[in-house]
Amino acid sequence: MKKLCILLFGFVLMAHVTLPSSITAASSPPGKKIALSKQLEAISKQTYRYFEDFTDEDTGLTYDAVRLNNGEVAAQKHTSPTNIGMYLMSTISAEEMGLITKEEAINKITTTVHTLEEMKTWNGLYYNWYYTDDGSLMTDWGQFISTVDNGWLSAGLIVTGQAYPELYPRVNKIVKAMDYSTLYDPEVGQMRGGFDVETGSHTAHHYGAFYTEPRLASYIAIGKGDVPKEHWWKMYRTMPESWDWQSQTPEGYTEIYDGVEVFEGHYTYKGTEFVPSWGGSMFEALMPSLVLKEKELGKDALGLNNQRHTDIQIEYAEDQGYAAWGMSPSATPEGYSEFGATPLGMEGYKSDGTVTPHATFLALEYAPMEAFENIQTLRSFDAYGKYGFLDSVNVETGEVTNAYLALDQGMTMVSIVNYLQDGVIRDYFHQGKIGKSPEDLLIKEEFSIE
Repeated sequence: MKKLCILLFGFVLMAHVTLPSSITAASSPPGKKIALSKQLEAISKQTYRYFEDFTDEDTGLTYDAVRLNNGEVAAQKHTSPTNIGMYLMSTISAEEMGLITKEEAINKITTTVHTLEEMKTWNGLYYNWYYTDDGSLMTDWGQFISTVDNGWLSAGLIVTGQAYPELYPRVNKIVKAMDYSTLYDPEVGQMRGGFDVETGSHTAHHYGAFYTEPRLASYIAIGKGDVPKEHWWKMYRTMPESWDWQSQTPEGYTEIYDGVEVFEGHYTYKGTEFVPSWGGSMFEALMPSLVLKEKELGKDALGLNNQRHTDIQIEYAEDQGYAAWGMSPSATPEGYSEFGATPLGMEGYKSDGTVTPHATFLALEYAPMEAFENIQTLRSFDAYGKYGFLDSVNVETGEVTNAYLALDQGMTMVSIVNYLQDGVIRDYFHQGKIGKSPEDLLIKEEFSIE
């Protein structure tokens, strides 16, 4: 308890907030819950500073990342559809948290929406990279249209339209124009990874694995009516048993939903059954639940599986002897890399001791007390700075990555407000027709993991 109080005291000094003595002295779960809430409020304030300091005032576009080199800030002044969507939802979150006023939030978002209306698109869909100073297309890195990235921009716009009805006509017009049918392969029943405008060709691969972050784009495409409902059932819960390259031979059975046969397969980790993601990372598992009511509506499928992935991430880190948990793609001192709890993946990402704080925040609603303790541990690695938690730390070597990513800052912001305010961002998303109409897909399915 003494150690806990010292950690809390150190946090309070840095975050410039004062906790009642009853909180710092609390040892009961309710006391820890209150202390966690106070911490999250302070963390959200630091985290949103990133969007305040690194969003172009003229365009409303947020820098993709910043790196800190010996006190010097190196900003990457380009952005993606995902970054834009996360900025929109982070700004709404900041207003919900009382960090900015509603007028300030609307003004900031209006600037971004105006830029989006002027940016170059393909069939209403946005390219992968734009310059933040003027919204022009960044052609140096190609002219790719990403399915998953557009999904996150759509999500941010949908949430915006429900949070601020005065903006609804403008954002709805953008979303309506985003034609996901151009990325859908009706012969396979799956979304393509994307489209290369320069070469005029779709990617050879499809988003076939269901339990990965592109499932949000699929949900939105169905909600818009751009693709048929059967698409949801054409994705693989596990790959077929005969595909022996996958990390485990799945067990399960076949069910029929909306006339489509679905193999409800699962893997097992130390006796616990789960539906795998591709790489075993936290954001594949939990990022879609920032806006989808998986926990509430998918109690026998996605919601239950989210809990299993959280539990196994924690257990796997303990089994590896790591001091903290939370494996997910993140910045590294050398660049960016993919990390996961390897057994959770069909083709699992590596695990070398690198953990990223955004994974802890994604798991808040599934393991709040474990998240409380993990936050303290991550702080002990000196991984907290002016803009909240730095992007990753290797808990084996102690090396901290001195970088902040807009994506990861956004996941942190939205996770915090959802936890503290009963899923407010999800509520906004599901209020509109696009978010509400496919809800039966979440409700009716039962995974083979109970």
